[in-house]
Order: sequence, then C-alpha cells, then structure tokens
Amino acid sequence: MSGASPLSPGAPSPAPFGRVITAMVTPFAADGSLDLELAARLASHLVDHGSDGLVLSGTTGESPTLSWEEEHRLFAAVKQAVGGRASLIAGCGSNSTAEAVAATRQAAALGADAALVVVPYYNKPPQEGLEAHFRAVAEAAPELPLMLYNIPGRTGTSISADTTARLMDLPNVVSFKAASGTTEEVSQLRAACGERLAIYSGDDALTLPMLAVGAVGVVSVASHLAGVQIQRLVQAFLAGDHATALALHEQLLPLCKALFCTTNPIPVKAALELSGWAVGSPRLPLVSANDDVRTRLTTVLAALRPT
Repeated sequence: MSGASPLSPGAPSPAPFGRVITAMVTPFAADGSLDLELAARLASHLVDHGSDGLVLSGTTGESPTLSWEEEHRLFAAVKQAVGGRASLIAGCGSNSTAEAVAATRQAAALGADAALVVVPYYNKPPQEGLEAHFRAVAEAAPELPLMLYNIPGRTGTSISADTTARLMDLPNVVSFKAASGTTEEVSQLRAACGERLAIYSGDDALTLPMLAVGAVGVVSVASHLAGVQIQRLVQAFLAGDHATALALHEQLLPLCKALFCTTNPIPVKAALELSGWAVGSPRLPLVSANDDVRTRLTTVLAALRPT
C-alpha cells in the first residue's frame, strides 16, 4: 500500500477542491460553435449557487467532440469569470498517453487548480498499462494535482484499488472520481490508499451512500439545477445531521435519476434549457432530448422548485 496512511475512524479525507464540484456542460451557439460568454455566465451562476469547483471539458462537457484549442479557450473564459472563487479542474484525459501528457502540461500552464484524468478508453490497457499511463501524466506536471477518474461503463476498463495505491508515491495524485456505480469502490480505495486520497462520488444518486463510507464530496451533474440543495446535503452529513441529509437525498433522487435516463449530457442540457439557460444542443453523435425525456424533466423540475 504505497503512500497509504492510517485511517481515522469515521473521518473522511480532506476535500482539496471543495465538497460540491459541478461537471459543467459546454454551451454551444445555434451554429454549434462555443458560446464562451454564456459559459462564463453559467460558471458564475454555478459558483453562486452551491458549487465549490468546476470540471471543464469532462464527460458532461462533451470533451470527445471538443478540440484541444476549444478546450483551452473555454478554460480561459471560465477562469476569467470565476478564477479565485472556485477550484477549476481541467479535463485532460485521453486514450493516448502522449495526448494526456500534453493536455496536462497545458492545463498547468493555463493555471488550472487540478487535472481530471480519465482511465484510457477503448484500447483497454491492463493494470500495468494504467499505472504507466497515470505515472507518465503525473510526472509530466508534478506541480499540478490530479484527480483520477474511473468510469468503466464508458471506458471499458477499471483501475483497481491496488494499482491506485501504487500511484500514491506520486505527491500530485491526490483525488479520485469514483464512477463505477458501487460504494464498494470507495471502501476498497480507502483500505488500499489511506485517507490522503480524497474520493469524490461520480454518481449523483450515490452521493449520500458514498459519503457514508468515506467519500469527501461529489463531482455532480445535478448541481447545475440543485447546487444549493446538494451542498446542504453534504454539509448536513458532515455535521452529523443524517436525518436532514437523508431527506435531501430522497428529495433529489428523482432529479438525479432523470438526468441519467439517457446518455449524459443530453438530459442536463435539456433541463438547463427548460430552466432558462439556452446552452444549445449536444454535438453529434449525441442528439437533443426527445419529447419523453423533456416531459419527465419538466415534471421533476416543477417538483423541485418549491424547495
């Protein structure tokens, strides 16, 4: 367990980037180009409504269809709008180690607070390859904290707790976005890596269960619509007010489920539009939400507003 430290009974790790981090959508204009002015306004709104940090150009931000140049311009616009008020985490993952290294170096140069680096997708490397990949990225920008991102439903590969533990000798491997869909992943990581690794829920619906087993916060999609409530949930849990945390979890669960009723970020972009934020359609091969999805979102949002 390289780098592991003893666990304090019942104590979560510190949260290096805050408790609620929004995986921000990328706004597009009607012609499909970046809408940087709207991105800046949305980022400011999110920070004013519960978000401690923002992930830019992640899964929700449609990184597969953004060019690196677009990602850099998006980051610069958002940094100008909210820099210093929130942690800014740049999506730097790739299934090419050389690309991930270059993107992480660029994120450091642009002044990012951290880099989100997803498990390489499609080429399905073994654990030895995953370790070598993340080690190369970490060593390329040793001054930049990294959040490793495990989402096997999209990548086809899962980094193990043992592999993550071997990476803990790298001082900038500080956090982990757990999106395997199980709370067991958090427990395995805590056992293998100790409390220095700050684990964030990567699934809105599992935020409370993951907090209960040692996660420190959430990288959220639902916080686009309910950031204040999600922040209240996390803070209530940390304060020992588990009844309030549970009540908020149950209140938010229909929204969390609706936002993943089809491929993210199709629903959240539709929900933002229904809430007055015209962030544009996703880029192909993703498509706009159909009528059934929009009807479900309308119902969920109407139920949410009175709170």
